[in-house]
This record gives sequence, structure tokens and C-alpha cells, in this order.
Amino acid sequence: MPHSAPDSYPRRGFPPRSTALPEMATAVIILNEEREVEYVNRSAEELFEPVDPHGCTMPVLLASCGARGGEEMFADHVSGQDAEGTCRLRLVDERLLDCTSRRLSNGGYVLSLDDVTEHVRNAELANHDALTGLANRKIFRERLSERLADARQSGKPVAVLYLDLDRFKAINDTLGHPVGDALLRKVAGRLTGALHPDDLAARLGGDEFAVLQSGSEQPASAQALAARLVDLIGRTYALEGHTLNVGASVGVAIAPQDGYEPDTLLRHADLALFRAKADGRGAYRFFEHGMNDRIQARRLMEIELRRALALKQLRLVYQPQIHLASNAISGFEALIRWETPDGRVVPPSEFIPLAEEIGVILPIGEWVLRTACKQAAAWPDSVAVSVNVSPAQFRTGRLVETVASALARSGLPAARLELEVTEGALLEGSDAVTRTLATLRQMGVRIAMDDFGTGYSSLSYLQKFPFDRIKVDKSFVRGIDRNSHRLPIVRAIVTLAAGLGMETMAEGVETEAELACIRAEGCDGVQGYLTGCPLSPEAATALLAPSRPLSSTGATE
Repeated sequence: MPHSAPDSYPRRGFPPRSTALPEMATAVIILNEEREVEYVNRSAEELFEPVDPHGCTMPVLLASCGARGGEEMFADHVSGQDAEGTCRLRLVDERLLDCTSRRLSNGGYVLSLDDVTEHVRNAELANHDALTGLANRKIFRERLSERLADARQSGKPVAVLYLDLDRFKAINDTLGHPVGDALLRKVAGRLTGALHPDDLAARLGGDEFAVLQSGSEQPASAQALAARLVDLIGRTYALEGHTLNVGASVGVAIAPQDGYEPDTLLRHADLALFRAKADGRGAYRFFEHGMNDRIQARRLMEIELRRALALKQLRLVYQPQIHLASNAISGFEALIRWETPDGRVVPPSEFIPLAEEIGVILPIGEWVLRTACKQAAAWPDSVAVSVNVSPAQFRTGRLVETVASALARSGLPAARLELEVTEGALLEGSDAVTRTLATLRQMGVRIAMDDFGTGYSSLSYLQKFPFDRIKVDKSFVRGIDRNSHRLPIVRAIVTLAAGLGMETMAEGVETEAELACIRAEGCDGVQGYLTGCPLSPEAATALLAPSRPLSSTGATE
């Protein structure tokens, strides 16, 4: 990443800065017009240690540090308002920062970050949550300690239920915080309406709630309440002209079998909640011994993934795509790899879902686009690069901006970039996704539907958007020469695509017999280990040299 001298102001038209700026207690960050960090004072450097902020975009910087809450940092500016943009950040050590962003005349931004941790914590000392009227975290913990002390004397069980709303963030992002706050009040009303007078409900923060249940037969009472809450909170809400649907995931821990200490019981309820969310959400789970080991392994991977992003341990490899009519390389698909410092290779099937869940898929996706475009710019003009796009990248509303920036910085013509979209992206607000894809197409970027045929609605999406290419999923290709059912499916896909003016590419070709079948059915291109393994950037560039011929199948000699 490019570094600015620590004692000089960045160029590009920024105004002269005061000599006092480096010494200010307030953390100050200056971004250029591409929202990359050009300058940080000493206070800002200390906030983000050991990560070097210079050259990072703010999403990359925040994600690499595990910071949360920066999604609305530039919201006011994007909407065209002149007011300063504000948001609150939560660092990985739970410090809270109020961030103010101000646009500069040259298109850049000045960000100031003030530590408000003590102010917020003092405000939380009250007994009730100001938004919902429920008990807050402090009073919930006090009551839990009291009831556990009583339970030690009486031997009666005490249950803790942790609740987390599903899909709440999407409502906040699309409809705004006032609607989100109104929804939280409705949820609190349904929650309290389902409780016994002796039970205690609390809002712990955000969309997290908890219930303290005592004086009941356990685990039957906790199970009945958890099932009731999943059903009740998951019912439709009518708010301010909107019909809203959220779900609830619930984790349950019971004293004495799951622990008598407040911290232990709360931690076990949280682990059970995590399991409920991992199992598909909209469900409840009881704590089980062994959950802790699995969760700790997952959290360790999360820490390692954030570190890998910050320390640039991720890399790209490129798998050749062969045009069957010419038997030549038409492009490469960019594939991400993660090799840890100890030499362990983490499969994308493990870390990509985790990256999507914890939010770092956005900086990863941005990095992949920029890197792939930069490396592809060195290839011959006839060779394209394909990049997979995550559903999360569509949700931000910044995909067009990110693609345009990657193309501009690399100099790669838009026609040589292909974005691969799965049905998962199309399912999430298909109208908005279709509009984004149409804008990208107007820029000249090619669009491919990846893994075609594996979802329920693939055919319907072909009516909504004119894809340039359909990628036939490898599940239909593998063993096509031996399975009598797969050949007609591939034939139908190729015929359908030809009728719609779309190209086809078969994925996962591994044998000569499979290749022969694909070629006979008229597929335009193939990709797989038979015709080319994933290659390093250097090997991919070397393969394209005029002196490197292809074998009869398109594989390297």
C-alpha cells in the first residue's frame, strides 16, 4: 500500500494542515477522493495498531481491525446532504468511537474519531433500556446473580434464554433506523406478552434480548418458551406502511447443569444461540458440552481470517477457460486462496461463508476485484478475467462504484471483465440486483450466471436479465459420459442458452470422455482440471506467451 510521509500532508489538493494536527488527542484520518487513507495522526495510528492504515479503504481498515458499525459513515454525503456524516464504531476491545466525516473540496474526506466509551457506559447505568422499556444488561445481570444465589439454597433450576433477531440488519439498512427502532419496540411487546409475571426480559443491545426464567420445571418450561418466542417473534409485523418479517434464534442454558456462575451460564446461553444461528436460524438450541470447543475453533478462524486480510496472506490463482471452437484460452477465472503462515491451506468452502457472516467478505471482494483487474491488464487483449461476486457486495449498493474504480486503476477495458453471479445473489432483492447488473452491462462488463441449474429459480432469472454467459454446474458435467440423465440436461441448457443468445461454459471437466460429450453438445467453452489447473499469476502470464502452445485439449504441455 502507498504510504504518505508521517510529517507531510498528502497531495491532491488538500489544504495545509496545522502543525498541531499530529499531536491532537482526537484521532484524525484524511481520505483521498477514492476514499483511501492518505494521512493519519498519531492518535489514529494508535487506535488501529498493528494495522497500517495508509492506502486502505475504510471498509478494509475497519474489517481488518474487527471494528463494527461503520456502514453509514458516508451515508449523508451519498444522499447529497451537506451535513456532516456521523456514525458510531465499536472496536474489537469494545471501545466506542463517534466518527464524524466531512467532505473536502477536492472530493476527499476528513474523519475525526472521539472515544465516547466512558460516556456511553455511564449512560447505561440506568436500570431500563430507553428504547424498549425492558431491563438493560446491568439490571439483568444483577437479577441473574440474585436468582442463582437463591437457587443454590433451594435447588430450583434457573434458565437463561438468549435471543437474536434474524434479518434485522437488512430492515435497518433499507428502511432506516426509525423503522428499525419501531420494530424493536414491537418485538419487546411480543416478548413480554409471552412471559410469566416472575420472568424477566431485557434488551442487551442492538437486536439482542434475554429472558431470565425461574421457579419452573426445567427444561420443559424453557423449551416451551423458546418455541413460543421463535413462533411469536417470527410472525409478520405491520409498521408505518411496511409489512416486515424477521425471525428469532434462541439459545438456552439452565442452572445447575450448565453452570451456577452468572458468567458461565451467560456464556453457555450465547454458545447455544450461536449454534441455533449456525443451524439455519429461526430455531432454538440448548447448550451442550462440546459446543465450546467448536465455537472456539470457529472464533480462532475468525481472528486468523481478519489477520490474513490485514497482513495480505490471501492470494489469487487463475484457472484457464478454453474456447472449444478455437481450442485457445479465452480467459481465466480468479480463485481466492488462503495459506496460513504455518503452511496450512484453508479451503474457500470453509472461510468464504465465515467471511460473509462476519462482514469481511466486502473488503475481500474489493481486493479480489482490484487485484484481478490489475493482473489481467498485463494479459493479451483477447483474454478476459472472471471474478465471483458475493450477495453481500450487492447489498452495499457500492458494487458499481467498486468495479468502476478497479477498472480505472488497472486500465483494464470493461469488456475484458466478467462478473459471475450465483442465484443466491439474485434471490436477495432481485429487482435491485437486476438494476445493478444492468448498470454494469452498460459499462461494458460481461455478466455470467454461475452454477446454473442448482437452484429453484434459475430459469426465471434468465427472463429478467440477459446474461452473457451461463456456466453449467459441475454436478451435471461430472460423469456425463456414464450417466444417462445428465446428457439431456446439458443438451437442454445449451439449446436454451443458444436460443437466448447466451454463451455456455461447462465447469468441472476432468476427463477426456467428459470433454468429448461437452464438445458434441455444442458447449462454447470448458473449464476444469483436464484443460487447466489453477495457476499463479506468473504461471498464467507465462502460459499466454506466444511460444507456449496448447495441447489438443487446451491443457498446458
